[in-house]
Amino acid sequence: MVMLMAVACVGCAHHYTTTGLVLKVDPPASVTISHDAFPGFMDAMVMPFDVKGDARTEKLTAGDRVRFRLAVKGERSWVDKVDVISAAPVDAGLQQTPAVPVLVPVGSPLPDFELTDQANRRLALSSLKGKVVAVTFVYTRCPLPDYCPRMVTNFRAIRDRFAARMDRDLVLLTISFDPKFDTPETLTRYAASQRAGGPGWHFLTGDPANIERVCNAFGIQYWAEEGMITHSLQTAVIDRDGRLAATVEGKEFTPKQLGDLVEAILDR
Repeated sequence: MVMLMAVACVGCAHHYTTTGLVLKVDPPASVTISHDAFPGFMDAMVMPFDVKGDARTEKLTAGDRVRFRLAVKGERSWVDKVDVISAAPVDAGLQQTPAVPVLVPVGSPLPDFELTDQANRRLALSSLKGKVVAVTFVYTRCPLPDYCPRMVTNFRAIRDRFAARMDRDLVLLTISFDPKFDTPETLTRYAASQRAGGPGWHFLTGDPANIERVCNAFGIQYWAEEGMITHSLQTAVIDRDGRLAATVEGKEFTPKQLGDLVEAILDR
């Protein structure tokens, strides 16, 4: 019986499961993923994968965080299962607010906006046409190290990785949704404390109504809660034509994976 089972398994596919960030989708049957390590099989890296079986590319978008299974048989490999990992749920004890729709779908142009940076200079999104722009949202009083500070850490890694392209090809926008507290002076101190900033990296604030419009365009939720701000997490990348190229929800991705996504859009 054991021998029969061994014979039956000759030619069986081996399966490996991991998580990763979708960089590019090529329908109907290919996807490029910056993936975490497959334990005992493959280190973390960027790879294009064929997609077969129950996996479907039409449900995937650049920026999706996914859990997927890789099948390997002889000299062939393919992804046969893939699931989009949803953003971490808001604690049930927190006050809920109506969902804010993502007003701008991936692939569509973003409406222009103008905000003030940490040097008290006005900056319009339209002035950045021709450059790739990465955007995230924070508030400087955020007490949780794996929330707003992690968003800054991610961008610091992007700045360091693409140092030669900063401001020339790539711009980073860190937008505060706490504009009454986060003045340009406060943002300057915060950037210094986080070892952030430098050419091409702007910390932005503005009047509350304008900030709300910008946050709505990116689907950001935020509201006051016992003296602090409860909020969602979102990172977006805008292409050189001012179109939304990708959005990444939450924080369960690595700085390298975000960098791989930015690089894929830079190199289009």
